[in-house]
Amino acid sequence: MTTPTPPEAPGRLSLATLPSVERRHRPLVDPASLGVGIVHLGIGAFHRAHQAVYTEDAVAAAGGDWGICGVTQRSRTVVDQLGPQDGLYTVLAHDAAGSEARVVGAVRELVFAGEAPDRLRELLAAPTTRVVTLTVTEKGYRHDPATGRLRRGDPDVAADLDGFAAGRAPRTVVGQLVAGLAARRDADAGPLTLLSCDNLPANGAVLRGLVAEFCDALPAGDALRAWVEESVRFPSSMVDRIVPATTAADRDEAQRLLGLRDEGVVVTEPFRQWVVEDDFAAGRPAWERAGAVLTDDVAPFEAMKLRLLNGSHSTLAYLGVLAGHEHVADAVADEGIAALVARLMAHDVEPTLAVPAGFDVARYQQDLLDRFANPALRHRTLQIAMDGSQKLPQRLLGTISDALAAGREPRVACLGVAAWMRYVSTARSETGVPLPVDDPLAAHLAEVTAGAGSPGAVADALLGVPEVFGTALPADDRFRALVGESLEALTRDGVAGAVRETVAG
Repeated sequence: MTTPTPPEAPGRLSLATLPSVERRHRPLVDPASLGVGIVHLGIGAFHRAHQAVYTEDAVAAAGGDWGICGVTQRSRTVVDQLGPQDGLYTVLAHDAAGSEARVVGAVRELVFAGEAPDRLRELLAAPTTRVVTLTVTEKGYRHDPATGRLRRGDPDVAADLDGFAAGRAPRTVVGQLVAGLAARRDADAGPLTLLSCDNLPANGAVLRGLVAEFCDALPAGDALRAWVEESVRFPSSMVDRIVPATTAADRDEAQRLLGLRDEGVVVTEPFRQWVVEDDFAAGRPAWERAGAVLTDDVAPFEAMKLRLLNGSHSTLAYLGVLAGHEHVADAVADEGIAALVARLMAHDVEPTLAVPAGFDVARYQQDLLDRFANPALRHRTLQIAMDGSQKLPQRLLGTISDALAAGREPRVACLGVAAWMRYVSTARSETGVPLPVDDPLAAHLAEVTAGAGSPGAVADALLGVPEVFGTALPADDRFRALVGESLEALTRDGVAGAVRETVAG
């Protein structure tokens, strides 16, 4: 009896195998023709599904040498995924109608900063590098979200400051940037733009301030700071695209569509948005030709996205994970939670916004609910629940502060805060399933709530964490009462009961 020959394993995506991919799935530009003009810090899934796609589209429309060097900060995983693929990867866009696959070739070099700090410094100092973009998450800035100041007491920040004069490799993003800027000044390599693409209000101004503080803390740092002020621009930006974690099923789907194995697949939705302050020191890609909005004022768009989308996402995540909903679409399928999120956007958030002229904010809110309900994305509530101590100030606390100042009661936003408190203090769902608390302050949050024997005590303990709440909000009796009542309702009646009570109120 003849043993069947097993099917040959598919080849791996690379420049050599790219010609076998159907033309409709290939990059819009020849990857081999691009030199590096952009260095990106934090080359995770979001950047690859968002800014890299915009950049390739811009080059296809208007030309320019705007290839990307992607720098990974915490591990070499992305280097191992994309290096053997010559930087190529698939963007898989899911919606209810199916999936669309596109290979992107904008990433032309990959660097793991932990292994090649000298290469990173060289890239930041290279005259050919004209833009540095960042998606390092809120916690990557090592700042106090309540004040925007650099956390000088952070061990890695302190180590970077101490080791700067000795030339020790920086561990933090701000340290890496300042080291690169110092090398750029010494090489007389010309001006540069640092473009933050993270979910921080006024992210450009925040980054500018952190770089200035780091310079000020250095011996003889005045001269470097003066050069930065003259030669470096820090535009703000707002980014929007939902990018859940990639699954094995997603990689299988990409392989079916391409006929090749891709270890770097990223998953997203069809929708995308990018609003960028048009303030660049040494040129930029024609991102507007790819659909980005270039503007003098990002703030109104930024506030809408942070408070409507991200605030709703966090509220959905904490309520959803407590109630046992694994994915955002599952949480939105709960009619009570869906009604609560609609009320959050219309009642609590919208009155705090300065909506740009001609922008249909009601339509935007409905579009968000539709995007959240996309069952094909499989966006995990636990993924969104990460790093809540860094996210709450931008996503919910700003809304609450503005609403209280206007004499209104932001009950839904306060329920979102209470749901975070319940999540970090119990680390369990309502059915007793253990929940990981992935947060830079996780140990401290557990410590301050360890002896709290009642919802009121938990609320008091967490409101006493200034890194999250600052000092002004906890001093507001209305805020304390609303959060305390919400946490009491969650503890007594569960998510379903607290949601009903809040929507009815």
